[in-house]
Amino acid sequence: MNGPHDLGGQHGLGPVAPEKDEPCFHAEWEKRALGITLSCGAFGAWTIDESRHARETLPPATYLAASYYEIWIRALEKLLKRHGFVTQAELDGGQMLEKGREPKRVLKADMVAGALARGGPCDRAVDAPPRFVAGETVRTRNFHPETHTRLPRYARAKVGVVEAVQGSFVFPDDNAHGEGENPQWLYTVVFSASEIWGESADPTLTVSIDAWESYLERV
Repeated sequence: MNGPHDLGGQHGLGPVAPEKDEPCFHAEWEKRALGITLSCGAFGAWTIDESRHARETLPPATYLAASYYEIWIRALEKLLKRHGFVTQAELDGGQMLEKGREPKRVLKADMVAGALARGGPCDRAVDAPPRFVAGETVRTRNFHPETHTRLPRYARAKVGVVEAVQGSFVFPDDNAHGEGENPQWLYTVVFSASEIWGESADPTLTVSIDAWESYLERV
């Protein structure tokens, strides 16, 4: 979707200013926010793609005014309500008022290290061979869904070159909405800066994205 998260190329939002020796967390509550989000994800009620879409659908004013982990927590509240684990009244009051949905599993302290080590692999086999090959010129589709997509707004309807075939993976556009994993081939596609940003772009720069097969067309 075209939401507040898709900032590439937009003006007026200030420079990207990396912080020297930046810590992993800037406040103690951020550690807790990360832990709660991962623990709730272990319930098995939603996918990582649905959680990303929950963040994208926050109101723009809310999203842009929030810090990184504030966005995580606000999206988590949406997911917990959507899947019946809490009610809005419980969130407002900060306490349980009724028995909600039981999680499929609970991540306990002695399980954390193993769960993090396993991660969440999303590579999947597909029957068909890749449609495109490295070195081939392709164009990205020009579409603007209200649902989740991993094709950035700035990279739509652009011509680039396939740099690599990365393998086949879960298709997030479907997986975010309970429509199955439907894996596809994934490609790294490289664009000239002028193709992305126009004639005033630095001609020495390129932009690369990872694009699922259904995003691409032959030129």
